[in-house]
Amino acid sequence: MDRLSGKIALITGGTSGIGLATAKLFADEGASVFITGRRPAELEAAVAAVGPSAKGVQGDIAHLGDLDRLFEEIKKAEGRLDILFANAGLGEFAALGSITEAHFDKTFGVNVRGTLFTVQKALPLMGEGSSIVLNASIAGIKGIPAFSVYAATKAAIRSFARGWSVDLRDRKIRVNVVSPGTVPTPAYDKFGMTDDQMAEFLKGHNDVAPVGRVGRPIEIAEAVLFLASDKSSFVNGAELFVDGGAAQV
Repeated sequence: MDRLSGKIALITGGTSGIGLATAKLFADEGASVFITGRRPAELEAAVAAVGPSAKGVQGDIAHLGDLDRLFEEIKKAEGRLDILFANAGLGEFAALGSITEAHFDKTFGVNVRGTLFTVQKALPLMGEGSSIVLNASIAGIKGIPAFSVYAATKAAIRSFARGWSVDLRDRKIRVNVVSPGTVPTPAYDKFGMTDDQMAEFLKGHNDVAPVGRVGRPIEIAEAVLFLASDKSSFVNGAELFVDGGAAQV
């Protein structure tokens, strides 16, 4: 339908899962898409999967020098940025009593610090009518065992959208949040659970969500597309839950 025809988009953490599904959908809708990722081989494969309208830029959002290089490449190639999907993030389980300084610093360093500076460094390239979408999680409003540090970062992401939508009012740049429920992706392999633990984890969410199942990356991507496009022109500072109802009942 070309809902993003002529748009320049950036998706951080776009090499798999929700990020990759969104990159493919954006490209199908007419956007030129920049994708970031930390691992060169995975980044190359993702760019090939998205197609000729995609360009990969290797880097880690936790490293400010990588972000500077990323936006310099976008500036040289396109001169502007219309859509930013700040998707990159990570999560690991650690129960209260076993949380380490390294776990805290790593999680907040990527999810909060990395997201903040991704957005801030993108702003010089973004003009009136641009859209920023932040990836949070239902964990930001739910109590999930051994996931409190991750949940706190996602609550911070939601708070960012409220503050930034006001900060950017005069520039007419919208900032919204998509909060997925349980959506199995390759990132889940890094949670540190055994196969049996993962099966039990997913079953628990199947039982909780009114739709009776977990989500698929494309279902989150469709919500991101709505928030990124002009179809959501009167939506700002909002959180869109895409969770099968898990956090709503």
